Amino acid sequence: MEHAPRPARAALAAARAARAVTLDGWLAALLDDAPADVALAAVGSHARRELTPGGDLDLVLLHQGRPDVAEIADRVWYPVWDSGVRLDHSVRTIHEARAVARGDLKVALGLLSARHIAGDHAIVDELRAAVLSDWRADAPIRLPELSAMCRDRWEAHGELAFLLEPDLKEARGGLRDVHTMRAVAASWVASAPGTRITAAHDLLLDVRHALHTVTGRSTDRLVLQEQEAVARALDLPDANALLRTTAEAARAVTYAADHLWRRVDRLTRHSRAARVRSADGHGRQDGGQRTRRPGGRAREVERRPLGDGAVEHDGEVVLARGADLADPALILRVAAAAAQAGLPLAPATVARLAERAALPPVPWPADARDALVSLLGAGPAAIGVWEALDQAGLIVRLLPDWEHVRNRPQRNPVHRFTVDRHLVETAAGAAALAREVARPDLLLVGALLHDIGKGRPGDHSTVGAAVTHDLGTRLGFPEGDVEVLETVVRHHLLLPETATRRDLDDPVTVKTVVAAVSEVPGREREILDLLSALAPADGNATGPAAWGTWKAGLVTDLARRAAAALAGGTPPPVPEPGPDQLALARHDGAAVRVAGARITIAAPDRPGLLWRTAGVLALHRLAVRTARVVSSGAGTAVLDFTAIPEYGTPPDPATLEADLRRMLADRLDVAERLERRVRSVRTRPGVTVPPPRVRLVDDASSTATVVEVRAHDGPGLLWRIGRALGSCGLQVRAARVDTLGAEAVDVFYVVDEAGRSLTDPAALSSVRTQVMAVLR
Repeated sequence: MEHAPRPARAALAAARAARAVTLDGWLAALLDDAPADVALAAVGSHARRELTPGGDLDLVLLHQGRPDVAEIADRVWYPVWDSGVRLDHSVRTIHEARAVARGDLKVALGLLSARHIAGDHAIVDELRAAVLSDWRADAPIRLPELSAMCRDRWEAHGELAFLLEPDLKEARGGLRDVHTMRAVAASWVASAPGTRITAAHDLLLDVRHALHTVTGRSTDRLVLQEQEAVARALDLPDANALLRTTAEAARAVTYAADHLWRRVDRLTRHSRAARVRSADGHGRQDGGQRTRRPGGRAREVERRPLGDGAVEHDGEVVLARGADLADPALILRVAAAAAQAGLPLAPATVARLAERAALPPVPWPADARDALVSLLGAGPAAIGVWEALDQAGLIVRLLPDWEHVRNRPQRNPVHRFTVDRHLVETAAGAAALAREVARPDLLLVGALLHDIGKGRPGDHSTVGAAVTHDLGTRLGFPEGDVEVLETVVRHHLLLPETATRRDLDDPVTVKTVVAAVSEVPGREREILDLLSALAPADGNATGPAAWGTWKAGLVTDLARRAAAALAGGTPPPVPEPGPDQLALARHDGAAVRVAGARITIAAPDRPGLLWRTAGVLALHRLAVRTARVVSSGAGTAVLDFTAIPEYGTPPDPATLEADLRRMLADRLDVAERLERRVRSVRTRPGVTVPPPRVRLVDDASSTATVVEVRAHDGPGLLWRIGRALGSCGLQVRAARVDTLGAEAVDVFYVVDEAGRSLTDPAALSSVRTQVMAVLR
């Protein structure tokens, strides 16, 4: 975490400590000859010895039922008022203070930190003990109330890290959240904030102190006109450095608070369930955290596999037993599994990955790159997982250029986020548009990198394109894909800026767009589609003022005109068998070869061969990454799959080969067994993915009907699609199946029973309806 230079901050901390000593002495002198049954206690910032120049004194005068207590109180309150210090005060007996605390959450929070100033120390100790006892006993009720109060405060004040003029105390990630975390720790539900959060709190406190000193006012909002002066008071270079440092501290607090409230919600939910079971006679509460079922058996926390190396444990994602920390794709694969499941990564798991897990070599292997795409493709669920990796320092280790944009403020009111968070938000928004492009992986990575040039000298689009070339190469993309990514980043503002500043009816306008997307020959339409999808994702992630229906309409119109100008390209060719596939197909009868992740079958062509084969792979928990189905002539079909385990070790090759041969001999009921497995797969509520898309491509083939399917990948997806095509009486003559991250991009060349393409509009509509039905 970045910090202001220690001398400046040490002076502020020393000033607060000295002020606390001075105030304590002064207040104690005001009660120097007070009766023995009276005590003065401080609550709030002075109780914590954190009172800044503009802070309020919050005092409680405690007594044991004295009738003249008002006169004693006046001896304290009037001198404080006369001094000009703002004062919040109360006079109560222990019983009264305890009763008020049980009914008023804010009073309870203040009294938890009460500190003796003057008078009878035993009275203050007794009050604190009573309030703590009540707080712990009432925790199952008070903590949910506190959680709701925090959420209301966040809604009202926003998130400190991403505000140009943040409230250092009340905004999410501010000082109030650390105070709340300490209150939760006092209930014994969670541990006290660690050293990292304490350091973040102290930094924010120093910024608040400097703000009060600079302005001479009691204000917690770091407004723009004061930021340069506050930065100088902290010996920081400028306002940007101040905002960046503040954002880093606030994000650390926010991340810790999010984990804390998940833990509180989980424990209070279990506690409520235990009380209900106890009231119904079906169980009993045990320590507020563990419950027992009838017969005395303890409640077991379920562990559910989510992917290779990742399991769900009590609402969080942890490493599977035996996870290979030397696997260079493990970090990203576990992160992707968490995001795809809509679950947080357990902090202990993130820490272990940061300390011990291997990083991908350069260039990245394909499985690491696919895991990154799968993580980004989870949409909004990816944001929290990305933040967890960032807080552990893993993002800058995976992508060193990320350091230039990390916590970088955007001094523009249009922007809602720091540069790095804007990039992640854009990628999350682009995930909803993945069905609109042929290469969702390039869309997601392009969205993540489109502003990567910010924070460097020069135009950020031009600089970012150069950085993207290096990062694309680092990620292991082929050179052609790197060039596409570079072009997308260079021209990511092309469509919105051209559409809003140029005359769309002027032929030069469309020519300008066509020239820009033609920088990579043969990929023109692909680049145009990527830019068309990136524009709304970027605009929506920027803020409400950056995107709306008017701009969206102009961009759509411009993209449509450019697409028309690019029309007439060559349709995708029908896949043809390679030499090794032809060699395998020369065997008489059926041939099956299982070689690591590659499974190849040559067999007499017949309806259902594709989906039955895909079903066998799914039964063995293999996820299909690629599939090619081609006809080798003479009635033989060649199916070539690349498949990897969903999790755990790969299946025994001999067993897999035996099942494939049983399927070819019609001695394996694939459908019935796979239906059972698909029904057992659970989906989590609240995890949303873009709707699937099925398109019948006109004029893409003269001998077959081309069915293009875009959908979120899942167990048995290829089996379901193939079976739906079969139910329409169609045979797959050729297929090209690719899984890019978590997105399936599949193309099927199908013919009817007579070997002809479909022409009847009703039959074409029925095919689309049947395939859509199984995808939903």
